[in-house]
Amino acid sequence: MVTVYEIVPGSSAEKAGIKAGDALHTVNGHEISDVLDYRFYIFENRLELVLSRDGVFFQVKIHKETYADIGLEFETYLMDKKRSCRNRCIFCFIDQLPKGMRETLYFKDDDSRLSFLLGNYITLTNLKDSDVERIIAMHMSPVNVSVHTTNPELRVRMMNNKRAGEVLGYLRTMADAGITLNCQIVLCRGINDGDELERSMRDLSALYPAVSSVSIVPAGLTKYRDKLYPLTPYSPEECKEIIRQVTSFGDGCIETYGTRIFFCGDELYIKAGLPLPDDEFYEDYAQIENGVGMMTSMETEFRFAEEDRTAESPSKLDNETAPTHVDVVNPEENRKDDEKSPKKRIVSIATGYAAFAFISELAKRAERTKPGLKVNVYAIRNDFFGENITVAGLLTGKDIIAQLSDKTLGDLLLLPAVTLRAEGDLFLDGVTPAELSERLKVPVEFVKNDGAEFFDTVTGAGCED
Repeated sequence: MVTVYEIVPGSSAEKAGIKAGDALHTVNGHEISDVLDYRFYIFENRLELVLSRDGVFFQVKIHKETYADIGLEFETYLMDKKRSCRNRCIFCFIDQLPKGMRETLYFKDDDSRLSFLLGNYITLTNLKDSDVERIIAMHMSPVNVSVHTTNPELRVRMMNNKRAGEVLGYLRTMADAGITLNCQIVLCRGINDGDELERSMRDLSALYPAVSSVSIVPAGLTKYRDKLYPLTPYSPEECKEIIRQVTSFGDGCIETYGTRIFFCGDELYIKAGLPLPDDEFYEDYAQIENGVGMMTSMETEFRFAEEDRTAESPSKLDNETAPTHVDVVNPEENRKDDEKSPKKRIVSIATGYAAFAFISELAKRAERTKPGLKVNVYAIRNDFFGENITVAGLLTGKDIIAQLSDKTLGDLLLLPAVTLRAEGDLFLDGVTPAELSERLKVPVEFVKNDGAEFFDTVTGAGCED
């Protein structure tokens, strides 16, 4: 049973006489306990709802188009509380957060419903047999799973949860039922790498095609690890070995299954000092949200935009870049030539150390396509979390302000959209985009991880010269 919070005006629910405050019990005889039940069972075009108002039960019938919503709103997205994590993983990033941040940042999510609805990763330790049965019955696919290791005993130690090993059996259960599984392995130096990583890849590949992709990423280590498990970062040579191992195993998967399955995160390539693989290597970019192939995808999109925009106005570019020979010096003509010359545009970009070289190269290419364009790229050191954290998504507003306050930022400052929370209104440390813009005295725009959007924003494509 869930309580109706609001009715969409003009909806089927309003026409049926349902009101805010009514309790929804069943849809077509199925009990409703959360958003998955509700969304799954209102799929049909003929619905019979059982509700109660002030303790009195009543029924309503609704006819609608298949897939159409009926207009009920609930107080929370899930219709009940999110399920929190019961593990105490030795590499947990939330355990490494300093005190005094937003309360929501300390919540450890481990909810299978959010895995299906939003793509979050779960550890399976919150699941019961009945939960797995519901996943299969509703075909909640894909499910994203933080595996880390397929060694049951090691998984128990890494996650400090006695159920961590036994629930690995759910992978086989879901695989046999045709549920697609996207998995991740967070590597901890000297713990689940080497032979243990080989075992995990071997076990997970045996579940193909259910296990369709697996990302391998290094644990993020902040400077706030006092009294936590003693983990140390990988050296460049160790990162190279991990990439060699995973790539070699993936090559074998291509021969056996026709797909690579296993992919290293971009961060490992950067730390190893190795070039990123090409576009074809990442197949359908199944793990891009996990930082796998993100830079390659962005470069590919950037290149297409670069070629398209150049092809759209070749004559303009030719005219702007062609040398001009002037025989007679005429001040009035020179003034007119100045008016025709392209306007200067100065754009600054701030990013993390990990992406600095990559973004700098794209910036140089953008400059070559736009006369008068100057792009400054600044690498922001992560003083807040520590120098081991180099990704842009964990930069804070205060670090950006502190390190750019004495820099020439020009007409516009661009920042990765991932520096803000999902609502787009706050950095991790609570600084707002408006506050950052005011402090740095420059307009600020946030760009998604999209190469075409990045190219257009940097070059001002579509704006008048």
